Amino acid sequence: MPVRPLFRTFRSLFCAGLLAGGIGVASAAAHLPPVTDIPAQTAAAARHGEPLVVLVTLPGCTYCEAVRRNYLGPQLAAGEITAREIDMTAESPIRDADGTMTTGKQWAQARGITLAPTVLFLDRQGRNLTGPLRGMQADFYGAYLEQALDEARARMAGRSAAR
Repeated sequence: MPVRPLFRTFRSLFCAGLLAGGIGVASAAAHLPPVTDIPAQTAAAARHGEPLVVLVTLPGCTYCEAVRRNYLGPQLAAGEITAREIDMTAESPIRDADGTMTTGKQWAQARGITLAPTVLFLDRQGRNLTGPLRGMQADFYGAYLEQALDEARARMAGRSAAR
């Protein structure tokens, strides 16, 4: 296994262990940057060969906070991923992949998202690259996240090569 994926897996398992033990890894932000413009945000991530990682949350959701604080926040801060957050109850405006305006609530409903946290991995066109991560399985969450990221990155690379 290459060193970088091995390090990410170790870090994720370490963070999962901290989470299971009740100790959180500090994150600089209380929330990830918001989803505001899917076409612009997916294009920015794709320029780096990365999927846009979207955390779908609910206000007051402790599992959402754990995913944000222990996994996505540290990876975003380290420059390893491009991540955004969307509140599935919000009425704030979002430009969807097709250019139409919607809200966080409508966006989540249109995608059948009923559980928080849900993590999505979107390509340049706003399409899912892999199945979403639904809920929070503390013992193995880091490994599930890394597996989904690896799959999304591989599909991004495959779609880029096919052009």
